[in-house]
Amino acid sequence: MTLLPYLQVVISVLLVTAILLQQRGTGLGAAFGGESSAYHTKRGFEKTLYRSTIVLAILFFGTAILQLLF
Repeated sequence: MTLLPYLQVVISVLLVTAILLQQRGTGLGAAFGGESSAYHTKRGFEKTLYRSTIVLAILFFGTAILQLLF
């Protein structure tokens, strides 16, 4: 299992890149009376980026668990 740490590094770099490419200004400001973008429908590249971020996070979590077990 010497490939697992390298895979985790690649996934983490991709995950950080995907997070940084996400649209800015969709944080906690909407919860405190700011502009609400909670009902904004994601389309096109934004939707693909959102879903790939979720997949990368799950893969990162899975590789971290596997690295603990093996």
